[in-house]
Amino acid sequence: MKKNILAVCAALVLSGCAVGPNYHPPLPTAPEGWSRLDRRDMTAAPVDAVRWWARFDDPLLTALVEQALMAHPDVAIAQAKLRQARAQRGVAASGQWPQLSAAASASRSNSSSHTGSSLARTLYRAELDASWEADLFGGLRRAVEAAQADVESAAATLAATRVSLAAETALAYVDVQSFRNRLAIARDNLARQTDTLQLTEWRARAGLASSQDVEQARTSVEQTRAQIPVLEQNLAAAEDRLALLAATPLDRLRAQLSQATALPPVPQRLAVGIPADTLRQRPDVAAAERQLAAATARVGEAEAARYPRLTLSGTLGLDALSAGALGDAGSGFSNIAAQLAAPLFDAGKRRAQVEVQDAQREQAEAQYRKTLLTALQEVEDALAAVAAARDRAAALENAREAARNAALLARHRYQSGLIDFLSVLDTERNLLAVEDALATARADHVAAVIRLYKALGGGWSAQAMETEQP
Repeated sequence: MKKNILAVCAALVLSGCAVGPNYHPPLPTAPEGWSRLDRRDMTAAPVDAVRWWARFDDPLLTALVEQALMAHPDVAIAQAKLRQARAQRGVAASGQWPQLSAAASASRSNSSSHTGSSLARTLYRAELDASWEADLFGGLRRAVEAAQADVESAAATLAATRVSLAAETALAYVDVQSFRNRLAIARDNLARQTDTLQLTEWRARAGLASSQDVEQARTSVEQTRAQIPVLEQNLAAAEDRLALLAATPLDRLRAQLSQATALPPVPQRLAVGIPADTLRQRPDVAAAERQLAAATARVGEAEAARYPRLTLSGTLGLDALSAGALGDAGSGFSNIAAQLAAPLFDAGKRRAQVEVQDAQREQAEAQYRKTLLTALQEVEDALAAVAAARDRAAALENAREAARNAALLARHRYQSGLIDFLSVLDTERNLLAVEDALATARADHVAAVIRLYKALGGGWSAQAMETEQP
């Protein structure tokens, strides 16, 4: 009898199939090339951007980014979520295997003298229980499939966290260097304007300038002086943000920053690959695709709950009236059972659960398509930003040279009495504005390149992600 039951169950398992939709990875459609590719400093050659921050040839930038990737809490959170997903996969996989348990007990009873012998009796028992659910319709297999997709999604999310963290750390570093440069420019201009004020005061005492010229020069000095506290405040905020991202004490960070005084140089040539490569290497796209796979598997898991379930159970044990007699002949007992249970009426609950899971699958599919479109748009925007920032910085380079020459000529002509003092002030104010704008434009150029690497999915590799999901 036992053999017959096992044979029937084995046949059912082997012939059973997993209900619900089978997942087929979608084939993303992507344009053949980037519409905003500027071939002056960009190429569509394959890009190796795993450690893109090292391409800036700035040792401090490299050290800060790698420190952030090792120590920032966001990475620890993503790693913990990956471990959680792995453990959940183990929980799901355990349902496919027999469940064994052992128990030992001793009980003492004393019957009533009216209904029994009124004698006390002690019963000793030791037993081994086993149960196993035959996965007739693939519900357990779908659960494992969904859990595995969750693990892969968590690994991709960890990679996306690292991509974002590396870019944000680099951008914060650029902000710090930008504010330091702008602060130095403001202080240099303050020194020049102070010299102009002293010159004007000397000329006023000599009767060569008016008191109005002196007050105008003083106004210019104080206006420039007023910009310095704002820049210092912005610099302090940027340093605090960089220290947080790099998980580094502020004092230690400032000591490191004292060794670097310039923006990291922009790489001479940028390889950006093709759109299809970008979609394959962006971890957020990989995470969205795995979430779609998990949602699809859960539709089958919910569908299987609507069908009959076959459970096998059995017990082997010993019982006796004394502990020493447990091993005697005749003390053993056993039983085996098979249960086939099917839902008959649940007011549409299980059907509604299938619809819920199918709606979640549709949401995951729409989110995946949205992620693809967002990825392509971010790269196009980043390409345009890099070209615009480069052209703006180049134009401001020329403007700065012209403004410096104009300020120098105005100062000499004023000393010679050929122009009024207002012309000197105008050229000095224009020089300060152009130099500040140039410092900002240079920082914007570096930041645009960083955002381009981020948009391309730089900062991780598929091989690295595979090591995260054994």
